[in-house]
Amino acid sequence: GHFLVDCETYSSVPQIGPPKTVHILHNSEQPASVFSILDSGAKQIPLVTDGLFDLLMARISSVYTSKKQTKIESKGPRFEFGDFLIKLGSVTMSQNFKGVLVEVEYRPCLVAASCWELMREFLQGFLGSNVSNTIPAYFAQRINMNTNHTKANDIYQPIDTINQYLEHFTNYRKQTSSGARP
Repeated sequence: GHFLVDCETYSSVPQIGPPKTVHILHNSEQPASVFSILDSGAKQIPLVTDGLFDLLMARISSVYTSKKQTKIESKGPRFEFGDFLIKLGSVTMSQNFKGVLVEVEYRPCLVAASCWELMREFLQGFLGSNVSNTIPAYFAQRINMNTNHTKANDIYQPIDTINQYLEHFTNYRKQTSSGARP
């Protein structure tokens, strides 16, 4: 089959106070959900809703305006190989090719820290030394500043996939705005 993850970004109008950004993402793996991440600069607030949230965003266009030129998506084939799900996504922004994202999910495992080594070995099997030996930065974040508990030790949720896509999409957008090539 195929998959699609897309992201549209909205910015608050200057008259309502400090600037805020809302990223709206859709993932074909969760077709009934709309993922939103409100970014105030200081912190990000995730929200998972049903499809009606897209209609709400259209209704509040006087407060949040869409940046059409920054709509970005990753789409392509998805494969199942034993317990692994592999997605090879071509990333495009305004119909311009930006790069390739490879997503791998080890389905029996719900805690990233418990299966990172296995996933790393699997990825290195076909991507070679391009795969980092360290767990992605997203999972290294501490949940509570008073503990050493990281996201890698939490049960994996669909919003975790969305946050990682947003991180990569943001990097692709920065490359475009700085004129750099991937």
